[in-house]
Amino acid sequence: MAHQGMDTALFERRLRPIYDNLEVGNNRKALQESEKLLRKHPSMLCARALKGLALLRLGRYEESHGCLQAVAEDKPTDDSTLQVLSFCYREMEQLNKIVELYQHAVKKNPGNEELLAHLFISYVRVEDYKAQQAVALQLYKAQPKNAYYFWSVISVVFQGIRGPESAVPEKRKIYLGLAQRMVEKHIREGKLESEQEAFLYLHILKLQKKFQEAWEFLTGELCAKLYPGAPVSMKFELLKVLGNWRELNELLQQLLDADRDRWDYYKEYIQSCFEILKLPITEGATEEKKFSLSACQEFLQGIIDSSERKKRGPYLARLELHQRMRAHQLPADQLIGDFDELVVEYFSLFADKSCCTHDIALFLPSVSMKQRQALANKLLLESGVSSTSLPMNKEQMQKHICALQISRMCGAHIDLPIDHLLAFYTALKLHYEHGRSTFGNKLLSTEMGPSDPYALLAANVMYDISLRENKSDYLFEALCLLQYVLRNSTSNFHVKLLSLKIYHMFGCLLGAQEMYEYLDIKQIQLDSMGYVHCQLLPLCGRFSGARNSYDTTMKFFTNSYKERLEYIALTYRFCTFSKMEEFLNFKERLTNSLQYVTCSLEAQICDLVSCYANVHQNLSTYTVMSIEPAEDRIAWHELSDNRDLDAIIRWDPLHQVDADAERKDSFDQEIEVLQLRSLMLRLYATFIDLYHPPPITKPSLSDGSKEETPAPAVESATSTLELLRDSWTGLYQRLRLMNYKPLPQQFLVNLLPTRLHLLLELPYERFFDDLAQLVLDLHSGAASLAAHCKKVGDNVIAVMELCVRTIEESNEWNNKDGLWRRRYQQQKVAASLEMLSLYAFLLSVLNDKLQVSSKTKVKKKQGDNKTQDTPQPVSEKERSQMVQELMRQLKHKLEACDAAIRTWKAPVLPRDLSSFMADMSLKPEVEATLIGDVSATFKDSHELMVTELRNLLKDKIRMVAK
Repeated sequence: MAHQGMDTALFERRLRPIYDNLEVGNNRKALQESEKLLRKHPSMLCARALKGLALLRLGRYEESHGCLQAVAEDKPTDDSTLQVLSFCYREMEQLNKIVELYQHAVKKNPGNEELLAHLFISYVRVEDYKAQQAVALQLYKAQPKNAYYFWSVISVVFQGIRGPESAVPEKRKIYLGLAQRMVEKHIREGKLESEQEAFLYLHILKLQKKFQEAWEFLTGELCAKLYPGAPVSMKFELLKVLGNWRELNELLQQLLDADRDRWDYYKEYIQSCFEILKLPITEGATEEKKFSLSACQEFLQGIIDSSERKKRGPYLARLELHQRMRAHQLPADQLIGDFDELVVEYFSLFADKSCCTHDIALFLPSVSMKQRQALANKLLLESGVSSTSLPMNKEQMQKHICALQISRMCGAHIDLPIDHLLAFYTALKLHYEHGRSTFGNKLLSTEMGPSDPYALLAANVMYDISLRENKSDYLFEALCLLQYVLRNSTSNFHVKLLSLKIYHMFGCLLGAQEMYEYLDIKQIQLDSMGYVHCQLLPLCGRFSGARNSYDTTMKFFTNSYKERLEYIALTYRFCTFSKMEEFLNFKERLTNSLQYVTCSLEAQICDLVSCYANVHQNLSTYTVMSIEPAEDRIAWHELSDNRDLDAIIRWDPLHQVDADAERKDSFDQEIEVLQLRSLMLRLYATFIDLYHPPPITKPSLSDGSKEETPAPAVESATSTLELLRDSWTGLYQRLRLMNYKPLPQQFLVNLLPTRLHLLLELPYERFFDDLAQLVLDLHSGAASLAAHCKKVGDNVIAVMELCVRTIEESNEWNNKDGLWRRRYQQQKVAASLEMLSLYAFLLSVLNDKLQVSSKTKVKKKQGDNKTQDTPQPVSEKERSQMVQELMRQLKHKLEACDAAIRTWKAPVLPRDLSSFMADMSLKPEVEATLIGDVSATFKDSHELMVTELRNLLKDKIRMVAK
């Protein structure tokens, strides 16, 4: 060992200052302390490992790698050194090296329980289930503990359901059968000890679909002794699969008697009643079938009548029974009563709760449109608030809100003329103000205003009007109203989400960013809710602002990846088998999250677009990205849609909303956008790699030498470029044939259109296809080089003209409506500058390489005797001159774009502020500042965008002017 011959306490005491400094983040001091200690004890491995950790945290990666490699080559066995090395490799995400560390340590100490346990956990992190099994059995032989035995069992299970052979049914059957026999051997020997072991056995039986055996074990004495807290859902699941509906029915009746508000139990109970109807009639059971539904109704009515406090569960169950009976064409009205009356009764009892709207919405699809609207009118009457009255108390106000929301869900607002909708909007606004001033005083900062839903409904109504008229003024007024609500109710995230959506619709990134930060989205919400902002940032016109949001999101994914691995390791340490699959599935969903993959890709494109230093610094930035053009790293078939599309509350007409179809269409289109952007990045990377090959850092080169790229590597880069170029044009052809439709924008809550149609409309395909041919011709010196230079030059002119034309169109629209098409116009300008910026970076790399080549190869091949009919390649000097000419041309076009952007006017509101203030009719003292602040946000956002785009253009002009 490194500290052999040294007292352990003394060893720990000398290392303590290094540990303390690392713990508080004082990495420079930790490095000094470790070097100081190593001067006295140069062979102390733990001190050398800690020095490597300090260097790693200081960002000195090459030194850290050398230091850690030297320690690892000594094959340490002491726990302190191994732990420090493991920590370093986890931070660097080099998990295979931890496996190697403990393999060497175990070879030196084959029976060491602690080292074997660490080796097992290191295999867990890399998901090598076969190796896990072998180490677990080795552990069990060394120390016969149940935990180690069941580590081997679960390793066998995972080989069957998650391993490389899990897709082969025969192999899956063999592994699960082996796992079952291993547990049964333990049961026969009387060694089963814990509830988690019992759970694992049940799980293995269910995976094999041995449901009868699972039921017998679950209801047996051993399981009752070891696993008394087995969840009731296990019994439900098994009884349903086995078809024991009568037993399930009786069990649910007992559970509902004990807990009368369990909606999930009621649904299972009603299903069991209908399944009993399908059973064959046995002798003496004729009455059972006949009266099973009436018995169900009596049971539900009995719970309603005997409950001291009214609970939603049995009332909802009664509505569910009515709905299912009608679906089966059974006499529901005769048995239970009139559906409308049941809904009105439920409304009268529970409409003072905000959940009532969505409770009733569950049952609306089962009735006709005519009946829905009649029911909505009954509920409005039941609320006790008419068009000429105001709510008397908070409960009545909530009932009125609920009735209005259900009315909209039933389609009551769809066919109203615009003047009626405007009157309705005014009424909603007055109701909001009355509710705020009467019932919303002295609220806590964490409480939502009781009348806030009026304002949310009003915003939806104003969007309906704006959409009909294709004008932004009504929606702008709704945005002002939402900002007013937010001043009074600072924690209402529904208002923030709607405001964020409207800001994005109008292309106001500053306002959207403020709302996103105000939402304070953290942790897992960055994945489930980040789509409301991050997926709308690419081509928004502010590359640095977008990059900051990507950084926040990616930081969560990067940090949580390491944490997720440790959570899985902990489930093994504590033998919580019931959570293992849950954690593994969670890890996979986050690793393959569309949000994560998109943000990572767009961040790289942002970095390439924004490069502003000299060519060598820019190339260093590019190299750090580690883009592998030949390798598509995205697991396309495993991408996960983790978006919470229910985050933004909606009350749109149920018959016009298909949430599942909207989710599928948007996800499919986002995948296509991701394919386009990923392929564009890889294709662009081949352009750079052909002239600036990445350093060879493959493991086979143990000496770490970096030689000139051999000819086969150049040929490989050329073939990769040609292959990706074919894929690029092929992808565009396929997408045009697919004929995707834009996402519907019928309601405010609908997702905004994806970028797919914009990317198909703009000249991306031709621009990068011609650029690929230019790069190949420049590399080979083909005779057609001059013609391709002209083609690329024409493309640059077309992109510049598109940018200028879009800005002119935006300025013209300002005279009519400066906001309605603003987002689309900003995207076109940003996309144009993205293409030109990437082109500028490429030209700077080509120019740098060709200038060096033309100087070093000017005298080459002067004595060659070529036949006259063989076309001679264009000389290096001529190629260099052509590139410089392209750079001069690009400089002029960038200057033209800059001149156009200077003339780009800030969005003008469709009406003047005083007109808006007259319509807002809120408190006079807040109107002026409120509308002024919102309009100022639009102006500031435009100015920030223009400043950033002009700075970007200045950097590119400087880049190509050399």
